[in-house]
This record gives sequence, C-alpha cells and structure tokens, in this order.
Amino acid sequence: MAEVAKQGMMSPYEAARERTVMENKRKMEALNLRHLSAAIKEAPKTPSPMKQKRRRIIENAVVVPSPPRRSRRLANLPEVKYAEIAPHSAERMTRYSRKPSDLIYLASRGSISMKARLEAATKAEELELQLDPEFPSFVKAMLHSHVVRGFWLGLPSHFCDTYMPKQDCIVTLVDEKDEEFDTNYLAYKKGLSGGWAGFAICHGMQDGDAAVFQLIKPTTFKVHIIRAASDDDEKDE
Repeated sequence: MAEVAKQGMMSPYEAARERTVMENKRKMEALNLRHLSAAIKEAPKTPSPMKQKRRRIIENAVVVPSPPRRSRRLANLPEVKYAEIAPHSAERMTRYSRKPSDLIYLASRGSISMKARLEAATKAEELELQLDPEFPSFVKAMLHSHVVRGFWLGLPSHFCDTYMPKQDCIVTLVDEKDEEFDTNYLAYKKGLSGGWAGFAICHGMQDGDAAVFQLIKPTTFKVHIIRAASDDDEKDE
C-alpha cells in the first residue's frame, strides 16, 4: 500500500523510473551476482599460465665483420686500399719553388712596436713619391694575416676598381732583383691568394714591414719592400 501511495505522489516519469530500478534489483538478486562477486574476491590469486615470464638465455655472440657497402655503380670496380697510397705524391704541383736556403722562420723576429710600424710605412710613402707617377701605386703595411698565417693580401678597393681587371687572373710580382712570381688575383675579393705566400716567404716579409706596389703593366706589379726594425734591433743601437 505504501508503495502504491508513493507512486501516486510521483510524476509518470518518476514512477516509470522507479519501476525500472526495482525490476533490475530483482533480476540481480535472481542471478546471485553479489555472492559471486564476493566469492571471486575471497578466492586465492594464482598466476595465469599465459603470463609466465621466460628467461631469455643470451649466448656470447660472435660478431662477424660485414664487408663495406658499395654502390651498384662501384660494385664491379676493384677496391681501393688507401693505406698503399703515399700521402705526398711526387707529381703533386707546387705553387712556387724555392731553395732550402730561402726558407725564413717568420717567428724569429722580436716584437714590433707601433713606432717601428709607422716608420716603415712612412719610408714606404716617401719611396712612393719618388716613383714615376705615370704608373699607379699604393703602399701596403704587412700584418700577421698577410705574412704569417692565412697569406691573404687584400688590395685597396679603390685601386682595384680603377686599375685591376674585373675577372680573376694571374698577377705577376717583380721584386727589386727583377725576379718574377705569379700570384692568383681574385677579382670579387680584390686580393692576392695563391702564390702570394711564396713571394712573402722567399723575401722574408714579416709583420710590421711595408711594401710599395707599382703597377708597371696591366697585371704586373713592381714590389719595393721596406723592413721594420724590431724592438731588439732598437736596443742594440
């Protein structure tokens, strides 16, 4: 009676929902699911035979070196053994040739003061004024990167734009003994690269020296070198 009275006070939706809940409870009691769940919780846990871990036995493997991979294009060619190739071939081309007596150790000079650098540059400028003005010229003070490491000599930009070729070419340097040295002139970098190292080393040019470059032909410079006195030389005086 109480249940009927309760349903009379509910809306039709609530009454239908209540009947569904009660019906589900009766079905669960008929299936005895509560007792089955409790029995499963109390049952001892046994490991599943499907989940047993097997120890992997790793034997000492023997590593067999595999042959180097080669492309199909090179597969039929004989293998090159680099150990049999001499590091310095007799046919290797050299940029310049010089006698052993011409080798000069560039680190033998002592430190160069700013005063000595300025004096060398001043002497070079005075020498330039004595040259024939018909031939264009410029003064270049030597730095560490010019004559010790790198051996790259950049030329004045305005001079190159006015007098030098617009493409790479061979520029000949003529010293005071009229000996000629070929160098590579790079037009886009406006400087001397290959061959300049040979000229600098053979003439013992060092950091602090100055040189006058006189363009006597379209691609030929007459070079006059002015030596800078080291601090050790000034002390001896």
